[in-house]
Amino acid sequence: MSTVTTAPVLVVEHEADCPPGWLGEWLEAAGAVLDVRRPYTGQALPGDLTTYAGMLVLGGDMGAHDDATHPWLTEVKQLVAGAAQAGTPVLGVCLGHQLAAVALGGEAGRNPLGQQVGVLDVGWLPDAADDELLGALARGGHAPAVQWNDDLVTRLPDGAVPLARTARGELQAARLAATVWGVQWHPEVGEEIIATWAVHDRDAAVERGVDLDAHVAAVAAARADLRATWVQLADAFARVCATTRPVTR
Repeated sequence: MSTVTTAPVLVVEHEADCPPGWLGEWLEAAGAVLDVRRPYTGQALPGDLTTYAGMLVLGGDMGAHDDATHPWLTEVKQLVAGAAQAGTPVLGVCLGHQLAAVALGGEAGRNPLGQQVGVLDVGWLPDAADDELLGALARGGHAPAVQWNDDLVTRLPDGAVPLARTARGELQAARLAATVWGVQWHPEVGEEIIATWAVHDRDAAVERGVDLDAHVAAVAAARADLRATWVQLADAFARVCATTRPVTR
């Protein structure tokens, strides 16, 4: 599907090991023009999103409250808050999901049930079926997703709608505002990206008795299913960015 946007989509990359990956590939194939900013290299973020069709906020190893050591996180949260007010589409992935939730008055922190790693099914909730971004996927049922996180959204902002939870009850996705969505999983990654995460996390995983190589292998085995599933999310987000008209004042 090709959906031409008249303005670029801002992509915020927090570290080199967490690139746009498949989402970037699919968004461009759908007609979106991406403006990828890497503030960890010193690149500046825009002051607002008035010239953008939407924003994609990626994941990273830092926490949603680590503004002191990663000062651009404050700017990202300000951009999300402004986007929610203006009606500009935003999609947050993992850390991006947590940053968006915090920006709108929610809370994020360590998962009390422990780290989530592996290919897990998305546990769609009833409200997801009618959601503009995730509805078609939710109605389709089975959706495998790569999860690799220690933190999650622990309290949703007022008015937010939970769209998916794990079997243990952890939040997996939410509509955080009318045009702001967050997903805790990683629709953008395959085994080539998470293999770098496994190297970074290996020592801690060995202490916990976790075999990260097995998780990387599981992602590789699910590659075709993952790509067939999450290209639909990219197409839907490109469509939302192309058709949503932000409020102007």
